Amino acid sequence: MSATATDPVDVNGPEPDLKRVMGPRLLLLFIVGDILGAGIYAVTGQMALEVGGIVWVPFLVAFAVATLTAYSYLELVTKYPQAAGAALYTHKAFGIHFVTFLVAFAVVCSGITSASTSSNLLATNRLAGLDGIGIHVSQGNVAVTIVAMAFMLLLAAINLRGVGESVKFNVVLTLIEMSALVIVIVIGFVVMAQGDADMGRIVVFNSGSDRGLFLAVTVATAIAFFAMVGFEDSVNMVEEVQNPNKVFPKVMLTGLGIAVVFYILVAVSVIAVIPEGDIEAVVADEGKVLLSVVSIGAPGIPIDVIFPFLTVFAVANTALINMLMASRLLYGLAQQDVLPRTLGKVLPGRRTPWAGIAFSSLLALGLIIVVTFLAETPIIAALSGTTALLLLCVFTVVNIACVVLRRDPSPDDAFRAPSWVPFVGAVACLFLVGPWARDSTDYIQYQIAGGLLGIGIFLWALTWLTNRGIRAKKTGFRDIDHLQE
Repeated sequence: MSATATDPVDVNGPEPDLKRVMGPRLLLLFIVGDILGAGIYAVTGQMALEVGGIVWVPFLVAFAVATLTAYSYLELVTKYPQAAGAALYTHKAFGIHFVTFLVAFAVVCSGITSASTSSNLLATNRLAGLDGIGIHVSQGNVAVTIVAMAFMLLLAAINLRGVGESVKFNVVLTLIEMSALVIVIVIGFVVMAQGDADMGRIVVFNSGSDRGLFLAVTVATAIAFFAMVGFEDSVNMVEEVQNPNKVFPKVMLTGLGIAVVFYILVAVSVIAVIPEGDIEAVVADEGKVLLSVVSIGAPGIPIDVIFPFLTVFAVANTALINMLMASRLLYGLAQQDVLPRTLGKVLPGRRTPWAGIAFSSLLALGLIIVVTFLAETPIIAALSGTTALLLLCVFTVVNIACVVLRRDPSPDDAFRAPSWVPFVGAVACLFLVGPWARDSTDYIQYQIAGGLLGIGIFLWALTWLTNRGIRAKKTGFRDIDHLQE
């Protein structure tokens, strides 16, 4: 008898498998929550400095590039429904363990680094929020580290409890973070309705650099891409999604559409409310652009008290989803002997990847300490841009893999992207990797990415030695044809 799409499928042999608890609604909120996250708070001001009033244009361009790549992801995740994402597709296409490992390492680095910096930001906002309501606590590095590490341990406990509990927690956080953005949008449109906004500015290009329109939009698009990533995390949850081949295409594209609508409306609100010439000062003041929209547009609201707590929820959601993704990716790769098999262990009762959760959490705890005590260095300041740079490289590989893997047969219900999409997606992502898409002060991103990949090469050698001789097929992804029966 063939397995139905909603039945749990044993992908681990004698080991327990993951639990399929995510339907279309939970998956949609997972994707939307991951894309919105903390990125919008960080990038809008920087983009406005690059392109002025047309800050919404780079969001549209980034959305277009992300959508092209999403089409490739959809074709591959419905063809190979397994929790290893980009690394699985890379290995299926090229069969080179070294390349597979580096792609996997880049994705894990992006997730854990983002979660660690998010935890640090959450701790800072949490302590600031308490101070705003009259509860005075220390806001030094030690206090921030303790709060951030405690939060990371809480995420690990939720993750370990089960994907159902984790995703339900994600639903709550997503709704709250969407509410915070709705506040910004509503205030912006109220200011417009009252006639206090200069609507002509939203079609005016005004760059703070000497770049022309094309290059300025290119640089701003590379910045905006950090806010658009997140949709790719969901493919690592495929073994916990019910009927993934039917659910994924519609939900992923809908999630991207919802996110870009939010971003464009927020961008228009920023330009309409903050007076021309003031954005540079706002960005210099810790980048509190969205906070300034509310402060200027609705001065009667005690926003200094409310917004730090709303930001906490947005940042918490980013960290939660990144840790979910990292642990599932570690699990999926360990099951394929790309990582030591120990990292693929699953709790028999809860059916959560406890080894992957433990390992990713330990890495995140170490990074929290580094992020906190080196917060003022250029390396830490460039981490978000480095995350986007690494993912753009991964997206380029995924688009190429999609082209290569079209030689293999697909299930009847698999998604099929238009033939030209992965070609254009690969070129667009590779273009945004180039130095022309960055300010000269951001070139340190290449150094950081190179350093991380150097660590990855060392870990690859260590992993190869660890797995050597365990199985005859020690570097290959196991046959998953039974998943599509």
